[in-house]
Amino acid sequence: MAQDIRRRKSWIAGSVLAGVLLLGGGGALTACSFVAEEGSNAGSTASAPNSKPSKPAVPEPVAVVTPEADAVEVNPISVPAITVQQGTLESAKLAPVSGGDPVPGELSADGTTWTATGTLAFNTPYALTFSLADANGDTRTETRKFTTVSTANEANAVMYPQSGSVVGTGQPLELSFSEPVLNKQAVEEAITVTSTSGQVGAFYWISDTKVRYRAEEFWAPQSTITVDMKLLGVDFGNGMIGNFNETASFSTHNNRLAVVDNADKMMRVYIDGQLTRTFPVTLGTQDWPSTIGYHVIMDQHESIPFRAESIGLKPGDEHYYEPVTAHNASRISNGGAFIHEALPSAQPVLGVSNVSHGCIGMSPEGAKYIYDNFDAGDVVQVLNTGYGPMYVWDGFGDWNLPWAEWISQPKQ
Repeated sequence: MAQDIRRRKSWIAGSVLAGVLLLGGGGALTACSFVAEEGSNAGSTASAPNSKPSKPAVPEPVAVVTPEADAVEVNPISVPAITVQQGTLESAKLAPVSGGDPVPGELSADGTTWTATGTLAFNTPYALTFSLADANGDTRTETRKFTTVSTANEANAVMYPQSGSVVGTGQPLELSFSEPVLNKQAVEEAITVTSTSGQVGAFYWISDTKVRYRAEEFWAPQSTITVDMKLLGVDFGNGMIGNFNETASFSTHNNRLAVVDNADKMMRVYIDGQLTRTFPVTLGTQDWPSTIGYHVIMDQHESIPFRAESIGLKPGDEHYYEPVTAHNASRISNGGAFIHEALPSAQPVLGVSNVSHGCIGMSPEGAKYIYDNFDAGDVVQVLNTGYGPMYVWDGFGDWNLPWAEWISQPKQ
C-alpha cells in the first residue's frame, strides 16, 4: 500500500511538471502567475509600464547677491552682482520696482555670475530677480530688493567762474558744496584740473563747504582751464554722496593789473605789462585802513547803495555815514572794499590824503576806466598802507598766501 501511494505522488508530480513543460504562450504565464501567487519572487524586478527613472540627488544652487536683501542708502555707483555656487544662472533682471527700463547687465560665459553694467539712479527702490538651475536642470526663481541713496543724502557742487566764462588771470577756481566735505582727499582726487598753459595748481579749503584751486603764479593770459569733476558716488562723509559728473572750463583774457601805492596815493594801470594810465586815489584812514597785497575784482556795479550798517556801524558811531550810492563800483573784498567813484566831498583830496572806510576812491574818469576796462578776475595790488594783507577768505585773497603754505594745508 505504501508503495502504491508513493507511486501515485510521483505520478502526480511528474504530471504537473510535464504540464508546465508542455504548456506554451499563455499557459506558461498562467503557471508563472500561479507560482507568484504562491509566494515566488520571480516577477518582483519587473518595471511598471509608465514609470521614469529617478534623478540623482544634486546640491541646491546657492546665490551670493550684492547688495544684500533690503539694503538701503546703496551708492548708485555700486555694482549689483550675483555669483552662483553649485549651479548656474538661467536669467537675471534688475529694474526699478515702480517700473522703467531694466539696468543692463552681463552674464558670464559659464553662467555662474551676473554683473550690472549700467548706473543706478538715486532715491530708487530696485528689484533683482533671477533664476537658478541645479545640475539636473531644475530651476527656482528668487528676488532681492534694495534702495539707493535718498534725496536727502545727495550732494552737489557749484563752480565759479561759470563754465564758458572769460575772466582775468587772477581768478582762482572755486567750488562750493551743498554739504560739508569731511573726506576732502577723496573729493580732491575726484576732480582733475588742467590748463592749456600747462600750469599745475593745488586745492586749498576755505571751509568744509568751499575749496579753491590756483597755480603757483597767476594764470597765463589767453589760456583755458578745464575742470573734470567725477563726483558721482563719491562719499563726502556723514553719508553724503556726490550726485554728478561734469566737465567745465573757463578762459582768461589778456593781462590787466592795477597797482595802487599809498606812498604817493596813485593808481598805475598796466595792460599786458605796459603802463597805460595813472590816476590819483584816496584809500582807507588809519581807523579803517586798506589791506595790502593782491585783490581780485569779484563783481562790478554801475551803481550800488552803500550803507554804514554793512560794515558794523550804527547811527551815532564816530565813523557812521548816511546811506550813499556809489558809481562805477568794482568789488575787491567780501568785507565791503570797492574801487569806486569817490564822493564829491572826497574829490579834492585824491592823491593827497586818505578819507575812505577802506575803499579805493577815484575820480569819475578813473572809476569809469576801471569799470569799463577791468573784469572779474583782474588783479589790483595795494602797497604801503601799513596794514596786513587781505585774507584768503575775504574775497579772493588767495594770492597773498605763500605757495608753500597753500600746498601744505592739512586736509582734515
